[in-house]
This record gives sequence, structure tokens and C-alpha cells, in this order.
Amino acid sequence: MDMASRLFKLLDEEIQNPKVALQSATPLQLLVATILSAQCTDVRVNQVTTGLFARYRTAEDYANADPAVLEKEIRSTGFYKAKARNLIRCGQVLVSRFEGQVPRTMDELITLPGVGRKTANVILGNCFGVPAVVVDTHVKRVAQRLGLADTDDPEKIEVALQRVLPKASWTRGSHQLLLHGRHVCRARAPQCQACRLYALCPWEGKHPV
Repeated sequence: MDMASRLFKLLDEEIQNPKVALQSATPLQLLVATILSAQCTDVRVNQVTTGLFARYRTAEDYANADPAVLEKEIRSTGFYKAKARNLIRCGQVLVSRFEGQVPRTMDELITLPGVGRKTANVILGNCFGVPAVVVDTHVKRVAQRLGLADTDDPEKIEVALQRVLPKASWTRGSHQLLLHGRHVCRARAPQCQACRLYALCPWEGKHPV
């Protein structure tokens, strides 16, 4: 068994049922929540979307939203002016090009305002069952520390993880890395003493246990 397989076997033991922390019931809701999650905690986004999803139910609702009102509703997520602008434009594009439905391909998703590869992969993997590697700051950090990637480029990290993971495990594996980074392999205070991967971790900065 190669090193990557051994690492993900341990992650399977640590995180058996990885799930997206953003609360949603539809692809549109997850799309909105993911856009709002930029530079914001999932906890805060979930607090905001509880009311937001009750008021905005369709792409048309976002397309026709009053910018000032929407900005006020999402203000606590940060960068609210840009996010409100993207949500409104995103709604307009969904209505004009995709009959109000969230598209199911990477090429189409990244044409939506405010949507890059990370957001598109979240939607593909969690809504449509398409194998997708999500690379956020946590995945980037953990992949580098574990020697799974030696670049800062998110797209290159995505490709590197696609190479070491079976395609059917892309979504699950990348989400396990995300959760491991969020709760154990933290940026400033890594919990090395609690890490199942410690013996296999090549990171020079890991704490002595």
C-alpha cells in the first residue's frame, strides 16, 4: 500500500461520514451558502441562511432582489456588497441561461458570477454525485504538510489529489482533508498529539509528541 493510500485509510477511520457543514436542501441553496462562505465561518453562514432561504426560494428571487436589502441581510458574512452583487447576478444568469436551475457541469458552473472551481466542485460532488476534489485553505494546508502536493496553486493541488485518490473517492477524500485541517491539522495550533496521521506525516513543523 502506497503512502497516500495509508493516509486515506487512516482518515477513513478518523472521519467515517464526512459531510458539508453548510446547511442546504437544494443545489441553489448550497450554491448561495458556498458563495457566502468566502472569508466567513460555516457557523455564521448557517445563521444567516436560516432566514435567507425562507425569503429567497428561487433563482428569480435572487435575480430580482433589492441590492440594499440583500446587503443588509447578509452583512454579517463579510464582503457583503460583493457577495450581494454576485448573488443577484448569479440569479440573473441562472434565469437567462439555465432556466433557473443550477447547472451540472464544471464548464457551466464557473460561468456563474462569484463561482470558481472550489465552489463548482462543492456543488458537483455534494449535489450531483460527480466526483470532485474541493481545494480550500484547509485542504491546501493539509495536502502540503502530508506531502501530497508541493505547490500553492489550488488547481494544481486539485490535480495532484486526483492522481493519488481513486476517482470514486475524490469528493469524500478531499472533504476528509478539509475536516482534518479544520479540527486537527490547524494552521496556527496543529493538534499533533491527537493526529492519527502523525507517524506518517513528513511535515518538518509538526510538534513533538
